[in-house]
Amino acid sequence: MWSLGLLKTMKDPKYMVFSDTKIVMIKDMYPKAEHHFLVLPHEEITNLKKVTEKDIPLLEYMFEKAKQYTSKHFPDVEFKFGYHAQPSMHRLHLHVISKDMNSEFLKNKKHWNSFTTEFFMNSSDILRQLKTSGKIKFPSAAECELMMKRELKCHRCNLVFPTIPKLKQHIRSHRAD
Repeated sequence: MWSLGLLKTMKDPKYMVFSDTKIVMIKDMYPKAEHHFLVLPHEEITNLKKVTEKDIPLLEYMFEKAKQYTSKHFPDVEFKFGYHAQPSMHRLHLHVISKDMNSEFLKNKKHWNSFTTEFFMNSSDILRQLKTSGKIKFPSAAECELMMKRELKCHRCNLVFPTIPKLKQHIRSHRAD
């Protein structure tokens, strides 16, 4: 079953960039930006919906290690840190993705919108919600579906594009900024 693929990948030294007793950080097999990593706990947590207040220290640890890794190895690159509202893969995983959104694997509207809409739930916001209310507020399935169908909008300047190739051509122009 493809949704269990992370369980195998997180043990593969070819993808592993960091590991300790609590977490493993791997390269995403199909990166949606120039730099795209996943941070997974060794502890079996299916997904973000299974997280409780007791998991706050682990989520903080995952977030801190991701920030340390990116600042050490990519000091001049901007990153986003977050979770998908409806993850497609089994095992809790924090996305660590560079803001360039430039990748050959970013091929469709769903790929784009899963990182550029509220479908991508910022790690800081998740931690804040858990600390203040003890739970995470998720968008509904219907809301997530609408997010995936939104128009293709540049995440830097909000210009709208009819196709992924036109959007990708445009986002490369922001590199000169």
